[in-house]
Amino acid sequence: MPKPAAPDSPEACETARATGTAAFSKFMSVLQLIADAAEPQTIAQLATLSGYPRPTAYRIVGALIAEGLVSESLRGGTVELGPRLMSLASRSWERSDLRVAAIDALQALRDATQETVHLAVRSGSEMVYIEKLESPHAVRMASRIGTRVTLYSSSVGKAYLAALDAPSRVALLQGQTLQRFTPNTIVEREALSAELEATRARGYAEDHEENEAQIFCYGCAITGADGRPVACISVSIPLFRRSETPLDTYVTPLRAACEAVAARIAPIPRGAV
Repeated sequence: MPKPAAPDSPEACETARATGTAAFSKFMSVLQLIADAAEPQTIAQLATLSGYPRPTAYRIVGALIAEGLVSESLRGGTVELGPRLMSLASRSWERSDLRVAAIDALQALRDATQETVHLAVRSGSEMVYIEKLESPHAVRMASRIGTRVTLYSSSVGKAYLAALDAPSRVALLQGQTLQRFTPNTIVEREALSAELEATRARGYAEDHEENEAQIFCYGCAITGADGRPVACISVSIPLFRRSETPLDTYVTPLRAACEAVAARIAPIPRGAV
């Protein structure tokens, strides 16, 4: 029988590290499921979604509740994101160099267009909104900071992809299932490739009710000193209110906002946001 490794040996440390990483991954997986759910989930539902045994899901949720990252919702038997996590997220947004650099331009864009504007960054194979300024109109797009949208159906995603070189674009889309959200969603890869080339040529993206019915969006990339996309800004308009002169009303101020942010973040090292 092999002799057990000493507690402070490299082998024992490596085993402990691997075990800790696996446990942390499970905690993050459940936390992400809670965050992504449209409504509070029961632990049984989380166990099903995660594929973990129910006792494991109970143990993970219990630990998350103890740390304030998750809390029991007003609807009995379900859980939602907790106050500590909200506080941490709020501090992250407040301290984001990119968000701080963009806020003046976003406010100017919202005031110029009178429509909802978003600032988004890529997170894996999706885009995530890290700032949102609401339209002053009563009817406007329903979204929130932290909302995740696809690269291929959203204006911010298409603007991001179009700003990449072809190999990087292909690598990001490889393996992704192109899901149809509305009748207008582009799910054919050749058609999407043509759309991204057209987007790159004109310098801005369009979302023709591809992500949400009755919502038309324009998106543009903020590029760094190396020419690669750092983030994207979008303007979202209810279709019934869309201007008959969209280039002047939305696209021109949108591109100006992206250029203003790009100029401000030029000194910020990549990865600092």
